[in-house]
Amino acid sequence: MLMAHPAVLTDLVEKYETLRALNAEKGGPAGRQRMEDVAYTLCVSTGTCDVDAALIAARHQLPGARPEDDSVLAAS
Repeated sequence: MLMAHPAVLTDLVEKYETLRALNAEKGGPAGRQRMEDVAYTLCVSTGTCDVDAALIAARHQLPGARPEDDSVLAAS
């Protein structure tokens, strides 16, 4: 499987988290569409089909991620 460049993943995660913090999914059509687009791109970039799995996968692929660190999974 091809791996997305870490800079791309970092940008996508930051965009998604910003949109989520701004409650874009509850906003107007443009905000919802932007959030859906970023979520889709995250999923494609990480080879997942769920945005939560995509976020976990992206974080584990970023520099400095510790493979044994599953704290992201425990937060659920």
